[in-house]
Amino acid sequence: MVTISYVAAYTFFFLALVAFLFMKKHKRKPQENLKLPPGSMGWPYIGETLQLYSKDPNIFFASKQKRYGEIFKTHLLGCPCVMLASPEAARFVLVTQAHLFKPTYPRSKERMIGPWALFFHGGGYHLRLRKLVQGSLGPDDLRGLIPDVEAIVITMLDAWNGRVLSTFHAMKKFSFDVAILTFFGDRLSERHKVELKKNYFIVDKGYNSFPTNFPGTPYYKAIQARKQLSRILSEIMNERRERGVVGNDDLLGCLMDSKDEKGARLTDDQIADNIIGVLFAAQDTTASVLTWIVKYLHDHPKLLEAVKGEQMAFLEANKSCGNRPLTWTQTRSMTLTHRVIMESLRMASIISFTFREAVADVEYKGYLIPKGWKVMPLFRNIHHNPEFFPNPHEFEPSRFKGRSYL
Repeated sequence: MVTISYVAAYTFFFLALVAFLFMKKHKRKPQENLKLPPGSMGWPYIGETLQLYSKDPNIFFASKQKRYGEIFKTHLLGCPCVMLASPEAARFVLVTQAHLFKPTYPRSKERMIGPWALFFHGGGYHLRLRKLVQGSLGPDDLRGLIPDVEAIVITMLDAWNGRVLSTFHAMKKFSFDVAILTFFGDRLSERHKVELKKNYFIVDKGYNSFPTNFPGTPYYKAIQARKQLSRILSEIMNERRERGVVGNDDLLGCLMDSKDEKGARLTDDQIADNIIGVLFAAQDTTASVLTWIVKYLHDHPKLLEAVKGEQMAFLEANKSCGNRPLTWTQTRSMTLTHRVIMESLRMASIISFTFREAVADVEYKGYLIPKGWKVMPLFRNIHHNPEFFPNPHEFEPSRFKGRSYL
């Protein structure tokens, strides 16, 4: 009996141990019980990148949303992604649960802009750079540039007289000139302006190309031009140091003059990456918005006349005061112009989506967003959703009447 009891006890213990180990091995965390969002991941590695590049991106994402709903998965540019197409989801990622997601871009985009750009970082470094950029590009700093921007516009319009031009390319040159003024003040030599413009537009052309880094491809040319931009910016910084005129009244001077709590300055690479990063964030988007505004006003002659009337009132007022330049206060009083701008931003949705990356497994509406996956709120899909904007494909600036945007 003793032997039988011993064997029975041993057997029970052995089975219990096996069951415990089995359950421990297969016990799932709450997040692991969740399923991934619906969608298709496409081919190995390349995913659905070719489908994205072979058609209008807006049609690509709209067809996905129609098939799978407001949250779906895909695989783009070598990255597994979760796409979100509702204001609630965008707020979840960018505001209420922003600590669960870090700013990120595909590796090909990071390489083009530069790894030290504030968009690719979180924490103290991101906070420091964001304050520096916002501090040098805030209303107090920009209001003093209004007369200079007006002078650039007048010169640009004079150069257009009697010529047929591509509106978008002309607006890109204009927005680049304004960015150069904002970032470097009036301290930049003409040689450096020409070199920056030449190499920047090569980078810009290759930025959204397929990331094949072989000689002759737009991406390869862009990478080489990006190296030249770093060299040019380093040369500009060294010249300022040699003259002893760093200054902090423009973005470059603000970055060069900055010290952290330990007294350490930013490196030249960090400064160059952030100058180029902010330029990318502002230049192309501004040119696109301006182009769409021209297009929408052309398509709505009565609205164009009303906007011209609002502008002419300020022009006549300034002429009667001795041809004084446009003022910041006057720009804040152009209510119809601002509605046109807001509706153009909604209709065109210049920034169709933004990249974030989950820093942990995240649950959203019963779905799992795995750690390391890219998360992309689809702004255009939101802006064109009739639930939020009735008649979304109609250009109606009056929809912003009474809204606070000044």
